Amino acid sequence: MENRQNPPSARGSAEANDYSQFLIHSKAEIIQLLRAIMHKTELVTAYFNQGKDFILTSIIDVTDNHVILDLGANAALNRKILDSDKVLFASAVDRVKVQFNATRIEGVKFQQRDAFRVPLPQVALKLQRRESYRISTPITQPIKCEIPLGSGKVNVSVADISIGGIGIIGCPPELQLDKGLVYPGCRIELPDIGSIVATLEIRSTFDVTLRSGATTRRSGCQFIDLPSAMQVLLQRYITKLERDRRAKIAGSDL
Repeated sequence: MENRQNPPSARGSAEANDYSQFLIHSKAEIIQLLRAIMHKTELVTAYFNQGKDFILTSIIDVTDNHVILDLGANAALNRKILDSDKVLFASAVDRVKVQFNATRIEGVKFQQRDAFRVPLPQVALKLQRRESYRISTPITQPIKCEIPLGSGKVNVSVADISIGGIGIIGCPPELQLDKGLVYPGCRIELPDIGSIVATLEIRSTFDVTLRSGATTRRSGCQFIDLPSAMQVLLQRYITKLERDRRAKIAGSDL
């Protein structure tokens, strides 16, 4: 899904001081990491124009000096990205977030087809926060996620939540759930805590059967560049859920 509709900012770039402990400077490790993304055919989101535009692409070759990527589906954006002096690439492999920057991107021919080429990054971000765990949201007090869709919006139920993302369920047919699609401006109301606005990227989608026998779609979504203040709100909500759950278990043992 390629558009110009409030895509996420580039504040999560590889130079961010908050992520210094997750930065990789070894050329051999960077090549290995990017080739893992390539071999697993993971989608890569390329943000440019100061985060106002993005395209979906994939890595098709990694050499000692360059990274070769597929063109995006939008020809106009493919031309526009060539004029960018900074591009932020974001992907994931084995549930580990990966980011790297390029200050130059050019069009090339690769195996007789058009492609993009960027210099091999000197630094890459490999972020895996093992402390981020998912917790199911309460059935008695369900929370909703409002997703902008064209000129309107849709509301879906949040089945589980973590600092890294959410699981959504009860998705209407008009909501596209292909892996790699990005939805900016999603609003989630956290009971007794507040609301957060986040960019969501679809990471997986599958059908589930409810207790009633009905079938619905469920998707795992990843937060993209979630601001620290909203991460704090999320952590408060998760802590509250865990505390309430423990209290309920303790009460049932009396």
